[in-house]
Amino acid sequence: MEEILADASSRMHKVGDVVKRELATIRTGHARPSLVENLRLDYHGTATPLYQLATITAPEARLLVIQPWDRHVLAEIEKAIQKSDLGLNPINDGKVIRLAIPQLNEERRRELVKLVKKRIEDGKVALRNVRRDAAEAMRELEREKKISTDEHKRAVEQLQRLTDNFIDELDQIGVDKEAEVMEV
Repeated sequence: MEEILADASSRMHKVGDVVKRELATIRTGHARPSLVENLRLDYHGTATPLYQLATITAPEARLLVIQPWDRHVLAEIEKAIQKSDLGLNPINDGKVIRLAIPQLNEERRRELVKLVKKRIEDGKVALRNVRRDAAEAMRELEREKKISTDEHKRAVEQLQRLTDNFIDELDQIGVDKEAEVMEV
């Protein structure tokens, strides 16, 4: 029983980490390397994340500078940024790529808030799927008479508390991200 709960907790932590990583890629009005570091581009036939090919810095609040270690990859980086849904126009000077982060208008902010809510809801669905799998494993133990009905009931309650805690955490992450997006 403890093993099932530990596994569920571990999987729920991973869901939280994935949601946090996804939310980091949503553009706010501030320049952050996390906006582009996971963009994938073709590097010698392999889809490679940008952070493995370049140094990404934010020297100013609204500017990202991408300095590749291999200058031959500049054009690929530029293409990957243009293909992404970030809505940014890269400026390539032959050595580095500069990304000016424009101020978001009200309509775009509202779209981004909807995207944040969707990602949070997707995370909640994933958490509930983990809960369902763990509850099914517990039911199976009860059917096989390896645990009593009371033990099963206590474990399910514990699993529900764990799930509720993670859902509350996701809600708080979503509220914080929405506030960040709506900040002018």
